Amino acid sequence: MEDNNPGYNHFRIAVPEAFEEVFSHFYFAENKSAETITKTLLPSYQTVLIFSFGAKPSFCSKQETIIEVDKYLMLGPIKQGFLYSLPPNAEVLSVNFKDDAFYRFFGNVCTAEHVPMNPDELLEEDCFAVLWHELNQMTDNNLRANHILKFCEPYLQHRNKIAGQLANFKEQTLNPIKSVASQNSQTERNMQLNHKKHFGYSAKEVSRYERFLKTIDLIQKLVTANSKIDWFDVVTECGYYDQSQLIHDFKHYINLTPTQYLKFQQDICNPVT
Repeated sequence: MEDNNPGYNHFRIAVPEAFEEVFSHFYFAENKSAETITKTLLPSYQTVLIFSFGAKPSFCSKQETIIEVDKYLMLGPIKQGFLYSLPPNAEVLSVNFKDDAFYRFFGNVCTAEHVPMNPDELLEEDCFAVLWHELNQMTDNNLRANHILKFCEPYLQHRNKIAGQLANFKEQTLNPIKSVASQNSQTERNMQLNHKKHFGYSAKEVSRYERFLKTIDLIQKLVTANSKIDWFDVVTECGYYDQSQLIHDFKHYINLTPTQYLKFQQDICNPVT
């Protein structure tokens, strides 16, 4: 979808195949207009490392907590949508960790929603400060992305066997917790704890999120095709009990009703598309 502000430039940068189980993508956005641009970021259930170049961007949570990004900041796992504002001459480059990748780098997962973290404090060294200064000297974002990948390689730990099985579980008709627990002769409770430990959220949480994401994708396809939206069909297609449950999920994730989402969708950024 085209943005109605020509000064707002944004695009994704794909990751090489060797890093596809670690990062989903890089995302760049900049504001070349004379006014502050504010968008709503949909939840992604990913942890995101944000590098800021130029004017300081800010993020506002559902609880109206405002966070400014000076040079770099870690957020996540992002379980609810929030507003982000780019003042004139702001540039951001985000690194989107995939599945258990955050755990593989730092050995722990922050389970609180939208808690800002300093990655240098997690590693107990100032390597991210050095990395930011190196990135700030570059103007080509593809070169920046490649430089970040090279920086990350020495810190990446071997993937835990169970975390890999959970991340790669694709059988939609089966329960991943029950199936992987059975494969490893473990209890379901122990598998639930493993999921939370390596991913930062439960399998039940992400299942609910995927249903919401499916709904967003369906609505977007209908809008693109200029088709009338029948909310009862959406409820049935996406597996909701009724329309009130659908509305509840929209309010939970982005603090908007489905009809409000339609009205403001141009100002909403979907991090996974």
